[in-house]
Amino acid sequence: MSKSTSNTGTRWTPAQVTQLRQLAHGNTPTRVIGLKLQRTPEAVASKASEKGISLKPTNQAPYGTR
Repeated sequence: MSKSTSNTGTRWTPAQVTQLRQLAHGNTPTRVIGLKLQRTPEAVASKASEKGISLKPTNQAPYGTR
């Protein structure tokens, strides 16, 4: 379990959801998104799942394909 942050228990603002969407689109790692939004990586993953935002990197080849 991650440490709590200053935003623990507060609602996500529309601006934070927009920033989450932009960071995810830019292939930013979940942990870094959490640091930028002052949320835990678990909270970021949960909100992304709720909003249908994919956190998977889009610019990387699958393992074993060279």
